[in-house]
Amino acid sequence: MDADLRSVASARRTVLAAWDAYRQFLGTDPKVVDEIVWAMSRAVQTESKRLGEIAAEETGYGNAEDKRIKNLFNAVSVADWLRNITTLGVLWRDEVTKIAAIGEPMGVVAALIPVTNPTSTIIYKVLSAVKSGNAIVCAPHPRGVRCGLETVRVMAEAAEQHGAPRGLIQCLDEVTVEGTAELMRHRRTSVVMATGGPAMVRAAYSSGKPTLAVGAGNVPVYVHASKARELDEVAEQIIMSKCFDYGTACLSEQAVMADRQIARALREEMKLKGAYFCSSAESKTLGELIFAGGRSIVPAYVGQSAQRLAELSGFDVPPRTRILVSEQSEVGWKTPLSAEKLNPILAWYEVKDAAEGIARSGDIVRFGGWGHSAVIHCDEAEVVAEFSRLPVGRVLVNTPAIVGGMGFSTDLEPSFMLGTGTWSGSITSDNVTALHLINIKRVAYESRPWRDIYDVYGD
Repeated sequence: MDADLRSVASARRTVLAAWDAYRQFLGTDPKVVDEIVWAMSRAVQTESKRLGEIAAEETGYGNAEDKRIKNLFNAVSVADWLRNITTLGVLWRDEVTKIAAIGEPMGVVAALIPVTNPTSTIIYKVLSAVKSGNAIVCAPHPRGVRCGLETVRVMAEAAEQHGAPRGLIQCLDEVTVEGTAELMRHRRTSVVMATGGPAMVRAAYSSGKPTLAVGAGNVPVYVHASKARELDEVAEQIIMSKCFDYGTACLSEQAVMADRQIARALREEMKLKGAYFCSSAESKTLGELIFAGGRSIVPAYVGQSAQRLAELSGFDVPPRTRILVSEQSEVGWKTPLSAEKLNPILAWYEVKDAAEGIARSGDIVRFGGWGHSAVIHCDEAEVVAEFSRLPVGRVLVNTPAIVGGMGFSTDLEPSFMLGTGTWSGSITSDNVTALHLINIKRVAYESRPWRDIYDVYGD
């Protein structure tokens, strides 16, 4: 049997088992559901370091320490948030209008897992799916099967030890495009959660099933002159966010727009904190390397360190270099480093004022980042308000994109799946949570005499 047939067979087997488990799980007391979610959270917390190491080794993307932090964010912050929300049973009731809302699970969730975040995304999706009373089958990237299986094993064993039926949480053990497609379109699959590249997202929306999928991010960060006295902190925020896990998150900053009057000082602060500003020749070589003449990044150069990318491009950088910065004047495929780069490379633009900074940020967003996120460092409310007109789902103010957008340094809902709205063809612009994985039933009592319709609309 060839790989496609084995993967299709795996998809059919797991989704049918998940459906049976879901039927058994249906009606479970929400308090028991919470105990299961918390047990999975505790189990995966103790394994976060090991799972991060497996993920980095297997995929070759990012670094183990930052993957450990990503795992813990989902195992701790997402789980803590889930403990304080209601997803099943009566969500709310209004005695005046005589309406009550009841949450019910959707069924079997098909969860597509990206190679860039193979363990942390599973943790987030499994916790969210089970909290909302669903079964879940994870479809990892072929380069992330081993770490995906291990993450699911840890969580499934903890769940079953606390009363979850066997088969409620599963992972494909052999993955091909055909197998993943079969999982998505199977008659027992209820909803698809897709995180990954554009091709995966298109396939998910073409599956014929209700789909939560997210688009690419080309995140601009505008630094306004009002931050002149805090440029050391601004520089650290931008660099930390961009180099975190070697830039594997689509949420990390992709291009800086710096007001001209503070640009030189910001540049110096960034250099002090590990930014290497490339020459024009080095930038050209770097762009040719990671895009290889195409319009998408070469997979081999995703999630690599700044030192590694410089070495491959044929130039040297100081040993403590954290990110590479490429000075640009245009946006578009003539300057490929203005596109989304899933590695620690940052484009750099200098602008004369807020109007130009906001306009250039809009250019970046529209060049491959419709609907995702944008960042502004600014202390003037009017400028922030104008910047917030950009076509993105979240505008992050005075905080790093990576920790602000996922809901750690802001009060956005903690999530590892950020909707990009209809700007990029997504059904939602929210930070996706367990509340997106339930059907909400309304129970409505008569609140006014039904016969009054003839008085209101009669002749």
